[in-house]
Amino acid sequence: KQILDADEFTVIEKKTGKVRTIRLNPQLQQHIKECYEHINPIGINAPILISQKGTIFTVQRINIILKEVKKKYRFKNFSCHSLRKTFGRQVYNMNSDNAELALVKLMELFNHSSVAITKRYLGLRQEEILQTYDCLSF
Repeated sequence: KQILDADEFTVIEKKTGKVRTIRLNPQLQQHIKECYEHINPIGINAPILISQKGTIFTVQRINIILKEVKKKYRFKNFSCHSLRKTFGRQVYNMNSDNAELALVKLMELFNHSSVAITKRYLGLRQEEILQTYDCLSF
């Protein structure tokens, strides 16, 4: 899908069939443009994630490549899915002044049925429990 010079784009989730619009902020737009210039594909609509054989990488193949990177560099907890969780944690941490609103937005974005599920997904529930110990003084 063409996203060069786009402010937003729409995808249809294969798992749920739901339509999702994703907005690209100016910083991300600039990064996409720089990546495009570096990759220098053969045409504006040419795919950019292609194998040495000239075939387009599938999501499954990209997952395999990420697993190989994880093994090679001995990363822990690293996958496409962990990138999604990292995104959620970044959004939550960057909005600490209005954390509850950030959780509601993330709940919608992740298509969770409740804020409690989003909190558990991001690991916030366990973190909150552990922070209880920080309050103790002796």
